[in-house]
Amino acid sequence: MKSPKLVYIALGSNLGDRLGLLQQAVNRIYEEIGDVHQISKIYRTPAWGFEGEDFLNACIAVSTRFSAKKVLQKLLKIETEAGRLRSDSKDYQNRSLDLDILMKEEEIINAEDLILPHPHMQKRRFVLQPLADIAGKEIHPVLNVSIKRMLNQLSDADEVTPIDEQLAIPNRKFGFTGCNYIAVEGNIGAGKTSFSTMISQDFNAKLILERFKDNPFLPKFYENKERYAFPLEMSFLADRYQQLVDDLAQYDLFKDFVISDYDVFKSLIFAKITLHEDEYSLYHKLFNLMYKELVKPDLYIYLYQNTDRLLENIKTRGRDYEQNIQPDYLVEINKSYLSFIKSQTKLRVQIIDISEKDFVNNRKDYLDLLSEIEVKI
Repeated sequence: MKSPKLVYIALGSNLGDRLGLLQQAVNRIYEEIGDVHQISKIYRTPAWGFEGEDFLNACIAVSTRFSAKKVLQKLLKIETEAGRLRSDSKDYQNRSLDLDILMKEEEIINAEDLILPHPHMQKRRFVLQPLADIAGKEIHPVLNVSIKRMLNQLSDADEVTPIDEQLAIPNRKFGFTGCNYIAVEGNIGAGKTSFSTMISQDFNAKLILERFKDNPFLPKFYENKERYAFPLEMSFLADRYQQLVDDLAQYDLFKDFVISDYDVFKSLIFAKITLHEDEYSLYHKLFNLMYKELVKPDLYIYLYQNTDRLLENIKTRGRDYEQNIQPDYLVEINKSYLSFIKSQTKLRVQIIDISEKDFVNNRKDYLDLLSEIEVKI
């Protein structure tokens, strides 16, 4: 899961309800691209390179996981929604909405459809003035000069006048108030690790990830379940218990809460499916001794995906040892999870069907998912 990066976007409009169009663009960028962290003042600027109404210009800083090219695609879509009609003409024209990527941290891109940093930003006061409001100390990765210095070095006499009106940062309508520890669960390939990671990045949470990749028995288990089921489940139980004991005991003053991509009870769920009756009986006794010592989550989230979607996800992520997982096995795991959930009377549980959602690639799905959790909290 990619960590969010800051992208700086220039906004301009000189047609129609200019202020309204700029605010609409900021809101749509929040919904489609990422959290809006900063917004510059709005500046009135005469049309540049052609005769037309004055522009209103601003810049925003947005935290996004999408690539620069993906951000560009989404910006073009937002422009079209606002009535922007593009033409093949190279001449400057009136625009209901103009959105340009200026920089994305230290990235340098030279492609036919995208050049970063923006190749002309250092020549335009109506770009540098609002950008300096929010990123004056940022260094241009090609010119190796700060934005503030580039602005001071401009020799043009272009009029760039601040106005009284301001653009509003879209309010995040959700949070995790009252939750010290959240566990995210789901079937194999449900997306629990991706979701937990995104929450930790966006809401300043301490992240606990299951260390399944380090388990030497896992690939062997998928090749020979009869032989390796018991050592696999025992090793997982010991590791999950030790990890949760250590991580939940270490309070982090700089984090707001803890989120994990598993709950230790999954050990019992998988063991019941994979172990013989006598093995499971022994395993269950040991599990109960450990389980009563562990801190229980304030919220237990189960991400449900149908079997076909799970198989798609498993194939896409391409772990060799998972490629022979059978549908029946996934169905059985889901049944076991739901049975466990029904038996919990003291645990706050939320089941969310994400079979038709793609919260990694579609930010709206991610925001919808957060809103569902907010209602539960």
